[in-house]
Amino acid sequence: MLQTINPFLVTGLLFFLSLVAGSLSEKIKVPALILFLGIGMLAGVDGPGGLNFSDANAANSVGTFALAFILFSGGFQTKWSDIKPIVTQGVVLSTLGVLITAVAMAVPIAFLPQFTYKDAFLLGAIVSSTDAAAVFSILRTQKVGLRGSLRPLLEFESGSNDPMAVFLTITAITWLSSPEVPVNELAVKFVVQMTAGGAMGYVMGRFSCWAIQRLRVANEALYPVWGISIVMATFGLTETVYGNGYLAVYVCGIVMGGGDFLYKYSLQRFHEGFAWLMQIIMFLVLGLLVTPSEVANMSVMSMGFLISFCLMFVARPIAVFIGMMFSRSNWREKLFVSWTGLRGAVPIILATYPLTEGHPQARYMFNVIFFVVLTSVMIQGKTLAWFARFLGIDAAVREAKTWTLNFDITPASGTDETREVDLPDDAAVIGRAVKDLRFPDGVTILLINRGEKYLIPKGGTVLERDDTLLIFGDRAKLFDVAQKLTMPAEKDA
Repeated sequence: MLQTINPFLVTGLLFFLSLVAGSLSEKIKVPALILFLGIGMLAGVDGPGGLNFSDANAANSVGTFALAFILFSGGFQTKWSDIKPIVTQGVVLSTLGVLITAVAMAVPIAFLPQFTYKDAFLLGAIVSSTDAAAVFSILRTQKVGLRGSLRPLLEFESGSNDPMAVFLTITAITWLSSPEVPVNELAVKFVVQMTAGGAMGYVMGRFSCWAIQRLRVANEALYPVWGISIVMATFGLTETVYGNGYLAVYVCGIVMGGGDFLYKYSLQRFHEGFAWLMQIIMFLVLGLLVTPSEVANMSVMSMGFLISFCLMFVARPIAVFIGMMFSRSNWREKLFVSWTGLRGAVPIILATYPLTEGHPQARYMFNVIFFVVLTSVMIQGKTLAWFARFLGIDAAVREAKTWTLNFDITPASGTDETREVDLPDDAAVIGRAVKDLRFPDGVTILLINRGEKYLIPKGGTVLERDDTLLIFGDRAKLFDVAQKLTMPAEKDA
């Protein structure tokens, strides 16, 4: 049906339906990625749309391009101060943990008559990475937060474990086409890829901050072009020197997120929106590539359930408990981390690699992995919030404030910036007027969020409990001001 309609109209319609689905996902408590995939499947050859798309190479290229921007945006939004305490633990989970998951999955699969031991390792490698976006989308829709360092740990692990999964998948495919792959060569290749990826990401992140700050573009509307070029250049340069491009763009995003440069806020918002666009395109294309009648095959479904069971109850828990063996996390936190190993877009993208290589069982593997992803999101996703509450590690969700004005770093702003300060119940400043606070010169309160209202403060405005203040001034002074605002009454001088 859609094949007879103008392609611009088809694309616009699919994007519109995806936006509607995204807005409905929180109401119906279904992750947006499932809805995006569903729209792609409905538009495909088995659905009412009737679009016949079977180009695995194109899907792989789209997935690679989209994933690079998604990982960069994830790193760009990450605060180094949040992940610094858990970075070692996160690196162990995203490397050793992924390897253990792949091996632990390969062992039982190798005993099945459908697969050789090489095929089993390929399947294990493909499903070894997790999806943070799916986890936090579900927790957000169910109004559940996480205590302590669990959230940054899961975010960092999911953002940094994709490179390892890609490396293992490509290694497995190489292994399939070769009689043997020397382990020492693989170890050297892994070290080179990860070292070059991390180093290039750091260098490109620092260089990008320096370049944006000094090589000023006349029209600020062109700064998003800077952002796009940074991601593409970082990924391309890293791959050219045999590094891991996915790791490089993620590290580059983290470095830029902690840097200071012109129009940083605008660039972050652009990349957040662009990453969503990439997710929509990626899931639509992957949905089009799927043939639902093949996924609904009894052999595919039974194999998918078996792999999902091994993944959720055997491989992931083993990887997490070994990877977190020396961490300070208690058994409840480790158990929850093991249950949050949701699979998302990356395993589906990695499942296109065997298709592009012409592996004899590639289509069957693709369908099985697609079913595993659906099963993981629906089973683990539906129980995630309940499990957090059951283990007693849930926390109240702090709703992000939507301020009615935005402040960005411009050529004239210097070192001025904004900071958001929540007033605790016992703050000494509660009940005092703004004019009596005696802020340093150049520091002021721009807005006060009180309930659902936003107030422009005047000298006589009295601060109340649960107020959130948006203060503005030199960053060197803002830290001291924020401490003064949150100081308990008994310690107030």
